[in-house]
Amino acid sequence: MSELSELFGLPELEEELIFGTSRSSGKGGQHVNTTETRVELHFNIPDSRLLTAEQKSLLIEKLGHRLSGEGKLRMYSQKSRSQSTNKEDVLKRFYELIAKSLKPVKARIIKSKPGRAQKEARLAGKKVISQKKELRKPPKPEL
Repeated sequence: MSELSELFGLPELEEELIFGTSRSSGKGGQHVNTTETRVELHFNIPDSRLLTAEQKSLLIEKLGHRLSGEGKLRMYSQKSRSQSTNKEDVLKRFYELIAKSLKPVKARIIKSKPGRAQKEARLAGKKVISQKKELRKPPKPEL
């Protein structure tokens, strides 16, 4: 198992990943024009043997906007001038994305209405404050 798969608690998915390289754009001067430093990662979610059907459907649902029509996830990195650094970067981002997508969503707490005793206590407090303010007013003249 690789360090990244251990770090994110995922099964060994690296054997199902397909890596490709191409020429990168950006920093590097003439070096960029001669070496293939950009690393592209492809992962076919529906054809994965290590993921369960439930995990596959969860990934397809959560990553739908990032997938191709066949359900393939494509990521790339061209930050560095080194192919190995770019490969490490794209692998790290891949494992982070998969771990985040497979993390279960917390169930939200439904707010409940206050109970009868709580309402009565609030109203009693309001009544006390109201009477206190009423006593501050000057007495009304009698006719």
